[in-house]
Order: sequence, then structure tokens, then C-alpha cells
Amino acid sequence: MIKTVNGLRINYEQKGQGELVVLLHGWGSNIKLFSHLIDLLSKKYTVVAMDMPGFGESQEPPEAWDVDGYVDLVLDFLRDYDDKEITLLGHSFGGRVIIKLNSRTDLPFTVKKVILVDSAGILPPRSNKKSLRTRYYKLGKAFLSTKLMQKIAPDALENFRKKMGSADYAAASPLMRQVLVKTVNEDLEPLLPNIKCPTLLVWGVNDTATPLSDGEKMEELIPDAGLVKLENAGHYSFLEQQFIFDRVMTSFMKLDD
Repeated sequence: MIKTVNGLRINYEQKGQGELVVLLHGWGSNIKLFSHLIDLLSKKYTVVAMDMPGFGESQEPPEAWDVDGYVDLVLDFLRDYDDKEITLLGHSFGGRVIIKLNSRTDLPFTVKKVILVDSAGILPPRSNKKSLRTRYYKLGKAFLSTKLMQKIAPDALENFRKKMGSADYAAASPLMRQVLVKTVNEDLEPLLPNIKCPTLLVWGVNDTATPLSDGEKMEELIPDAGLVKLENAGHYSFLEQQFIFDRVMTSFMKLDD
């Protein structure tokens, strides 16, 4: 389905009846990866999953948004729903948006439960190797951005960015690369105590994108949080260990009641 929100075409799926559950996907992903989860939760709930701007079949944002830009979009999207209590589930980047959303003091609804799956939001410690790489990148970018180099080798700067950037950066459009830089450099760790509702954390033990230590830190800082560790799973633990994940969800969301 398509809905226009603040002039942006947003692709979304809605299924089921009952209390509202909102699913937010990770960076570079889309609602298709949630198809099984939508089927599972819609047995008891109204489940809404959207392709966030710049992903799937939704339009890119009009400018380089930070995390707050995505929070605003989610809240505007939900204005058509009159639910007073909402459960939020986010994977990776989607978790980042949910953490920031929970710090808003003027929400038109109460967040009943939060589920964070291999969530982003905690900045990794800066190693000496990474510091040198960052310095090299800044020097190279400055050199290749000069008028002379732009004239001699107009594609050199873009090729350098692709070489130095992550896979997500290389795959993104020029605008979404700016969004990526803005969002990944925002440290949301100080906001974690603002999540006051019951919170389920689900993590792949072998996650290298958002390591298990991030989940352990979130469990420590979120007042009412519990961490479930899924063995033999990485960053997409909800897909890699679907059977166990479904059992965890069934229990936390009381799907058998």
C-alpha cells in the first residue's frame, strides 16, 4: 500500500486486528524481510510495517535527515491511527529510530513495549587504526575535492569514497550517503534510560555490525530490559534463527493467550 506523508510516497503493509504494533527495518533493508514476522504478529495485533524514506519502494527524504528526521516521519505516519498504546519493534537502524523516539516527551500515544533486534545506536570505540583511516580519508577527500583534481579526474573523489566507505555507503545514493554519515555518528547511548517500558532485546551472538556487547550495554542502561542471545546468528538474527525468535516473540507478545 502507498500513503503520502508530508509529500513523500511511503510504501507500507498493514495486516491483522488488535493493538497496534509498528515494525521499523534496518539500513538498506525493507519491509519484505518482515513478511514472516508480520504474519506471526498479525494473529493477535494490527501490524504496520513501512519502508522508511530512502529504502524499499518509499521516496528518499527531501534532504539529508538525521535520526530525528526519521522519528518525525514515523510520528506523522502514525497520525492516522488513534491507538493510545503502541508496541514498537526495530531492527538495526529501525532500533536507532525507536530509541530516539522514546526520548520525545510529547508523544500522542504511550509506548507499551519495545523490541530491539540487533539494534544500532551505540558508537563503537575509536581504535588507533580507525583514527588513522579517518585522517587518511579526510586528507584524500580534501585533495581530490580541489578544482584542479576535479578537472583532471572528475570521478576520482567518488571512487575514493566508495573505496574507503562501508558496503552500506557504497550501495547508497549520494543523498542517502549523507544520511548514513549523519545517523551513524549520533551516539544514542545517553538516551537509553529514557525507555521506561518493558523492553525485549534480541541479539545474534555472532553479530559483527552491532556486536553483542551493544546489546549487553542496552540491557544495563534500559531500566526494564531483558536480553535474549541467539546462538549461531549474526546481524539478521530474526531470520537466521527464525524458529527460536518466533518462540521468544510468542512469549513476549503473549500470542498464545
